[in-house]
Amino acid sequence: MSTETASPSKRSAIFLQDACYQHQYIRSRDVSAIVERPERLRAVTVGLSAAIARLETAFHGTTSANMNVPLPPASEAEEEPLDPDDLAAVMGRMKIIPDSRPSPVSIVRSQASVDLLNDPAVKYIHGDVDGDVYLEDLKGWARDSWDKIRNGGSEIPEGLAQGDLYLCPESMDAIQGAVGTVCEAVDRVVASSRDTGGPSSAASATLPTQDPAVHRAFVAIRPPGHHCGEDTPSGFCFVNNVAIGAAHAHLKHGVNRVVILDIDLHHGNGTQSIVWQINEETYRQKLESDAGAPSPERPGLQVYYGSIHDILSYPCEDGKAGLIQAASVSLHKSHGQYIENVHLQEYTSEEHFWNTLYTQEYSKVLRKAEEFLDGTGGPGDDVMVFISCGMDACEHEYESMSRHNRKVPTGFYHRFARDVCALSDRYAQGRVVSVLEGGYSDRALISGAMAHLSGLVDMDAVVEEEWWSVENLSKIEKATKKRRGGRASVGTPGTTEPWLERTLELFNSLNSPGQAKQGTPASSRTLVPPSSMTLRQRKTRSAGASTSPTPSASPSPSPANASGLQRTGSDVQPKAPRSGGRGNVKAELMTPSSSTGTEGSTSSGSSEADLAVSAGLRKVPRVVLRLGPDPSLSAGS
Repeated sequence: MSTETASPSKRSAIFLQDACYQHQYIRSRDVSAIVERPERLRAVTVGLSAAIARLETAFHGTTSANMNVPLPPASEAEEEPLDPDDLAAVMGRMKIIPDSRPSPVSIVRSQASVDLLNDPAVKYIHGDVDGDVYLEDLKGWARDSWDKIRNGGSEIPEGLAQGDLYLCPESMDAIQGAVGTVCEAVDRVVASSRDTGGPSSAASATLPTQDPAVHRAFVAIRPPGHHCGEDTPSGFCFVNNVAIGAAHAHLKHGVNRVVILDIDLHHGNGTQSIVWQINEETYRQKLESDAGAPSPERPGLQVYYGSIHDILSYPCEDGKAGLIQAASVSLHKSHGQYIENVHLQEYTSEEHFWNTLYTQEYSKVLRKAEEFLDGTGGPGDDVMVFISCGMDACEHEYESMSRHNRKVPTGFYHRFARDVCALSDRYAQGRVVSVLEGGYSDRALISGAMAHLSGLVDMDAVVEEEWWSVENLSKIEKATKKRRGGRASVGTPGTTEPWLERTLELFNSLNSPGQAKQGTPASSRTLVPPSSMTLRQRKTRSAGASTSPTPSASPSPSPANASGLQRTGSDVQPKAPRSGGRGNVKAELMTPSSSTGTEGSTSSGSSEADLAVSAGLRKVPRVVLRLGPDPSLSAGS
């Protein structure tokens, strides 16, 4: 009798983008204090590999490790002898035959990219009526970054957060690849729900075999996006990946109602401000139509934004009233807005977390999402659900990042994913696209990714929280520790638990050092097809506008999204709205002074730029974070 588990009714996939490794800090060779780093993706890949290995074991009743067929001996292959204790090297000499059985998770190695200046969804979120001033500036900052730093300056213009942001010439490949991958995931998920899905243009991994049907996607990309407003980068974010994905679903696929659920430790102030703008424009069109004006050709986009975050952390840590008020808004239907913010609290035990905090408090964002969908038409083909999946609230995050002790147990990422999938099954034909935001320690990313993917897969009956126990996380970390040559290894084959061997096999297949360093040539990337749909009405911005903030004497905005606020030095002042439009809503994104650092951290000044900068040039700003001890040590591993 077969031991295999029934095939999941909703198919899940992970989307990886090698170009995202190219975004790197270049102001100094010392990157020890940089937390938003390329290695974040390596840790996420470890967690995803472990989740797939565990799910495969449950799915088939065994691993697919027995599908490996050794190549000829080293003497015949003219290769050096192998160390029998180096499993990675042994497996590297083995021919991997793809498992012919279906896998519970598909793997997409995306090569998708977009041109920021020509993509409709990007322009919908970050463009201007009279010209894409911010997007053109962003490309220029990245293009000129090396020269700026070599000449003793900073690649980030004055007036923007030097401690929060960095760029290099290859950053645009990472940013455009990240956006393209999100849009590709949206295309696959929508196509699958409409039974029109076909093979993707993206290159896919051979283990396991790619399945064209994808209902739930996890997109592992960087840099993150949820702190970026329309033209205000901050908090490691330069474009808003999830907001662009929602706009792409709207413009290309006719998705008119979107749910965005943000579970990053930090409030997604950029996303909330963008959502406010979109809803404001749709509401204005409705009021005008109700008053007798011609109705728009297509329904406007309506977005619900629900966030669970720490009100004591970035961007609210400095105590600025507008930012704190924005991160505390609860507004539904009035003025066409649908926003719910819930603050993380300390928990005293697992029972306290699940029985009180999660059930009574944190689940509010899901209940309000249901109210939004019920009040705007109920279930439908025009609904899609996104998760801004930050993992920095995880119990295993750096103490310096979560120093206010507003944390969640790792199992939260599994349970929340399950609850979101249930919501999507009821209202959105199962469509879920989850996009990586924050998360900085390796253990937080490994455990969070493992639990989250396990929740996105339609196999909840077989998932066990023991998978991401501290004991098993220690095994995973030891097995995937970097060795000479960049490949991970464990002990002699046959002496390690099968799921761990399978984890290593998958990880070494997915974590390609060459691709991680080189990225994908821009000429070989596929562009997301443009849309003929029109963009939402936008406000004009002078083509010669300065990138630096300037104060104005315009009236103070509503605290609902802290829009129109702008920082000059250490003071926050209201910002004048753009001319040529009404209802302009802008995000206030934290621009730290010299005493303020990155997300929930503190800056302690500048350091030597020891690239190829000649002697005598002034010091260059760098990102400085006070990191806590390795959480794996305090966990007893």
